[in-house]
Amino acid sequence: MTDQQNSNAVRAARVYLRVSTDEQDLARQESIVAGARAAGFYVAAVYREKASGARPDRPELLRMVEDLQPGEVVIAEKIDRISRLPLPEAELLVATIRGKGARLAVPGIVDLSDLVADSAGVARIVLEAVQDMLLRVALQTARDDYETRRERQREGIEIAKRAGRYTGRKPDLAHHRRIIGLREAGMSIAKTADLAGCSIAQVKRVTALHRAKLATQSDHQMSEQTEAMEASGP
Repeated sequence: MTDQQNSNAVRAARVYLRVSTDEQDLARQESIVAGARAAGFYVAAVYREKASGARPDRPELLRMVEDLQPGEVVIAEKIDRISRLPLPEAELLVATIRGKGARLAVPGIVDLSDLVADSAGVARIVLEAVQDMLLRVALQTARDDYETRRERQREGIEIAKRAGRYTGRKPDLAHHRRIIGLREAGMSIAKTADLAGCSIAQVKRVTALHRAKLATQSDHQMSEQTEAMEASGP
């Protein structure tokens, strides 16, 4: 392919947006989609996820990796949006993306990607080595940051417990009612997660809690009926 043909080739991208909890908002990251288009990318799909980056089984991440085509670019706000996994697992994820013939585009790493693509010989080898080193450092930093936050959270909870101030995180009841409503309307677990903007794991957890609550209420009603019948005996 000539330089002119290469410059005119359509560059396809898949954008991955992630926050850790249902209480967080993806809106701030939505600008990445417009930014990708402004940079000349055709955005093949946008994957939105509310799940911890320390989980390897994120449905939207797995779907994105499955959808990847050779030559495409995965765009994310930061490397920790893609992964907060332990380094070996994070490197395996990156290797899987690269194995599909795609590459990552994140700040601090994408800066070298175009240089690598335009280089050859020894220069290319050196740039690839530098890029891999930066990626490794970024992945490890993302994991270290995750571990630090978790440790501070645990310390804060312990301090609050000792002071008698810890009550646990309050559930989002309105969100739970929406999940239950979708499930009772006949939606599948996956479709409910998509429509409710949450993880499949949360749909399963909320559904299980709701069914357990209904079972408890049913047992309580039966117990009351039995007691009433016994009280009004012959």
